[in-house]
Amino acid sequence: MSSTDPQGPPSEGLSSDGDGTRAVRAGLPEPVAYEPTLPGPVFAAHFHLPGEPTGPYTYGRDENPTWTHLERAIGSLEAPGEDGVETLVFASGMAATSSVLFSQLRAGDAVVLPSDGYQALPLARAQLEAFGIEVRTAPTGGDAQLGVLNGAKLLWIETPSNPGLDVCDIRRLVEAAHARGALVAVDNTLATPLGQRPLELGADFSVASGTKQLTGHGDILLGYVSGRDAGAMAAVRRWRKIVGAIPGPMEAWLAHRSLATLQLRVDRQNATALAVAEALQDWPEELGVRYPGLPRDPSYKIASQQMRRYGCVVSFTLPTRTRAERFLDALRLVDDATSFGGVRSTAERRGRWGGDAVPEGFIRMSVGAEDPEDLVADVLRALDESAQ
Repeated sequence: MSSTDPQGPPSEGLSSDGDGTRAVRAGLPEPVAYEPTLPGPVFAAHFHLPGEPTGPYTYGRDENPTWTHLERAIGSLEAPGEDGVETLVFASGMAATSSVLFSQLRAGDAVVLPSDGYQALPLARAQLEAFGIEVRTAPTGGDAQLGVLNGAKLLWIETPSNPGLDVCDIRRLVEAAHARGALVAVDNTLATPLGQRPLELGADFSVASGTKQLTGHGDILLGYVSGRDAGAMAAVRRWRKIVGAIPGPMEAWLAHRSLATLQLRVDRQNATALAVAEALQDWPEELGVRYPGLPRDPSYKIASQQMRRYGCVVSFTLPTRTRAERFLDALRLVDDATSFGGVRSTAERRGRWGGDAVPEGFIRMSVGAEDPEDLVADVLRALDESAQ
């Protein structure tokens, strides 16, 4: 059997496997003598296609063997041991997000979005409204989206929210949405499949940017959609084909390679994020620290009921824009950069983009894989220096 045969049984393990075992083995093909354990990227715009086009690979915009392995891998992490879950990879997280929104909604439909979600959602909102789709918004915290759910076709949840780190009760919102005939999509970017599994909590779609912690090295753009409803996923696949929002084979291969260290990276980064959040919480100034894994955080109770890991992002607020800029300039182990989830810590004054309703001194910090003691010391030193 060829190592690129999409019908070959993937070596993704059983649902009882641990997260590390599953991440290391995810999506690997059955072993073939003298072939690599993870086949290299397949660069092909077209394939040999005699007769009727009934084979698995026909044209590079539709399928690619490298995508197949990666899609199996992500699916086995999002829904381990579950048959019937399909995963599709995209060129970016926003390509994946758009595929769900625009494949499931029609003129006259209503959709509920978080008012405190990712800053590109307002751009999507403007386009949805241009297509005659009603857009309602409500904050993530307090399950506020329930209040605007009646009559909606789709509920879009982002939990934890980016950048505010509020959490909503996925089970509760899913039950309410389904009772009203609405589909539910959960943006799982910040949590990753090792932090929470939206499909197990009842969601119809789990959507994420693989650019972030999933791949973890800040070197590729990627997105994906996982879902179990064949009809809904067929519409997502059709949208990908129409728009052509596909990842390159090299990006897909790099993403799959990176998954092998996912559990190692996530556990290290999450533990260090908690250490940073605790140190910030103990700082003499009131910083409004947010991290779902802090027992005193407003999101902790719900997060602990549905999350297995709390993420690598910590947020806090300094009194002024100037103080925040001095703090960022004083850091030595943390790069001033956007995005999150990489092995090298980053932080930014989020208000510089203008798309988030946050104070001028709001800092979003992505905790990397540095030694916890070194990172905490760097952050506290920068806080002290910036206060002078």
